[in-house]
Amino acid sequence: MKHGWEYKKLGEVASYINGFAFKPEQWTVGGVPIIRIQNLNNPDASFNHFDGVVPEKVKVANGDLLISWSATLGTYIWEGGDAYLNQHIFKVEFDKGDIDKMYLKYAVSSKLDAMANLVHGATMKHIVKKDFDNTRIPVPPLPVQKQICSLLDKMNRVIEAKKEQLKELDNLAQAIFYDMFGDPVTNEKGWETSTIDTISTEKLSYGSGASAVEYDGQTRYIRITDINDLGDLNEDVKSPSEIDDKYLLKEGDILFARSGATVGKTYCHNEKNGRCIYAGYLIKMRPNTSKVLPKYIFYYTKSEYYKAFIRNAQNAVAQPNINAKQYGALITPIPPLPLQQAFAEKVEAIERQKELINQSLREVQTLFDSRMDYWFSEEDDDFGQLDKLD
Repeated sequence: MKHGWEYKKLGEVASYINGFAFKPEQWTVGGVPIIRIQNLNNPDASFNHFDGVVPEKVKVANGDLLISWSATLGTYIWEGGDAYLNQHIFKVEFDKGDIDKMYLKYAVSSKLDAMANLVHGATMKHIVKKDFDNTRIPVPPLPVQKQICSLLDKMNRVIEAKKEQLKELDNLAQAIFYDMFGDPVTNEKGWETSTIDTISTEKLSYGSGASAVEYDGQTRYIRITDINDLGDLNEDVKSPSEIDDKYLLKEGDILFARSGATVGKTYCHNEKNGRCIYAGYLIKMRPNTSKVLPKYIFYYTKSEYYKAFIRNAQNAVAQPNINAKQYGALITPIPPLPLQQAFAEKVEAIERQKELINQSLREVQTLFDSRMDYWFSEEDDDFGQLDKLD
């Protein structure tokens, strides 16, 4: 044990209040927003509302620490204003002693992978409250907690700044899209239009139902959770438990997320990512390059027109879903191929800049992860020097 530290169970350091079980028939057009897991994972996700009376304990304000414990495990500092908490999310009440809010957030975040191995349920995977409460974390004196948080916060700010740079480059690419092709909402340039299914060389298809296993060094398994908000792949590389060549991706294939909080998210396959198979909650489109280029389709899916399509097409249920038939009916303007090619060349220059930033981001993330492992592991170790990261 690190000098002067204790190990405590999560249930010993704070209280965790589960949200209210709102029913779909209770949702209203106006009223107070309801925080569901999709609102924590996706800043663009729409809110449901409630205009009735709820227990005081499920009311959320800015600065509250929230922990999702079902479907997606995660920790969040809420900054969306007054809201009501839906079930499957804990609000943390600091009523059991000296523990810093951000320190607890980092500590719980460090245990999420271990918690994921404890999930239960056939349909809605979740960690039971007993297992959550019994999860142990290291608890140093409060001044040390704050110093650790200060160091981790510094690295997090660097990480967020680099992510913001990536978003700005993505916004630049989107601005070029609008400049060259106009707004798809009005199709002001009068391009002919078609539907996604008619500009695909194959029928839109669902991915493999295989489970994810350790990476075998040859075939990557692309799941919804592997695609970030910018359409890039993350570093959590897995392989499918079964390999069927009919699910292999080719250069330029477009994947659409069909279910969950990230429904509508897209990925354009690049062969630099290696041999890849896509999972069942994704839908594949293979663009007919005699009509449309993959980069054009990919950036089209970042337009406001596409986002509106997603909002209108997804089923208004607890688990949003858009099927292949709905995606296939998406109307798409078809500009001349030479103009699409000129756009693709501009975008490729931007993506080269993004790759440089991504490399730097990976390096900082690796440093951050190593510090998280150091501070929150249960290995015997002297405390070490906090100031070495200043």
